[in-house]
Amino acid sequence: MAEHGFLFYALEMSLGISLPSFAKVNLLLRVLGKRDDGFHELFTVFQSVSLHDTLHFEECSEIELTCDDPSVPTDERNLIFNAATTLKRQFGARKGAKIHLEKLIPSPGGLGGGSSNAAVALIGLKKLWNLEIAVDDLHSIAAELGSDVPYFLHGGTAIGTGRGEKIEEIDDLDARHMLIVTPNLPVSTGFAYSALNRGNLTNSETETILTVCRNEAKSLDLRHSALENDFEQSVFADFPEVKRVKETLLELGAANAAMSGSGASVFAIFDKQETRQAAQKALEENRDWRKFAVSTVSRENYAKALFV
Repeated sequence: MAEHGFLFYALEMSLGISLPSFAKVNLLLRVLGKRDDGFHELFTVFQSVSLHDTLHFEECSEIELTCDDPSVPTDERNLIFNAATTLKRQFGARKGAKIHLEKLIPSPGGLGGGSSNAAVALIGLKKLWNLEIAVDDLHSIAAELGSDVPYFLHGGTAIGTGRGEKIEEIDDLDARHMLIVTPNLPVSTGFAYSALNRGNLTNSETETILTVCRNEAKSLDLRHSALENDFEQSVFADFPEVKRVKETLLELGAANAAMSGSGASVFAIFDKQETRQAAQKALEENRDWRKFAVSTVSRENYAKALFV
């Protein structure tokens, strides 16, 4: 199994534009409590990784979306379609676009594939339609599309607060030998939240907890710090196979491992390429677990791949 790499530039051809749409993992994920608006207050540390889908853009008269995976919807149920129609409406674009998605990121899986696709659709269509807008101006649209979408306008290592839509860039962390394993399980974000049973938070409580979390994030060590995800306890209880994935990766020599997002994907960090390769080989016979050898993507390289 080859490692999932990427091009450091947008491939611009005579027929259109092709861009990578990177996955993410959550190095930390804390669900702090319920807010007055019904959403949960989150603290998370996002990290982009080299596993990616690819989006291809061509001009046409209408918005058309296709995908090489027939299980992926290509209408208003897809965030790419919603991103395109919203951008076209808000900025008065007179053109349409034919968008084709090459799907590799498991969905659902806790890797942000749909959110990443939406953000890259905004970036790609901004290029394709020659819209005179700053990337920062895309943030409001991104936040409307989904809580994770604004992060994918940044990449690298970043803190997410609020619903996850408030992004604070921090120093990039580096891990070259990672393995993501996604068991074939239907873990939904809605289930993960409903199983948490978090109480209501006051504003003062929120600020105090966020200060502690920020200090923890800025001293995070990928190999030695506890990579905590508040969803693990409830997801592991109802889907013990996800727990088994994490335990297996640690038994196979991972220095650290954690579930990403609301699952079911688990990522592991290895000290050496040889150890990761041995772990991959040991997992080959389990065909119900999808396996991806990846590395972190820095903010600089993320920008080179999408914005140059």
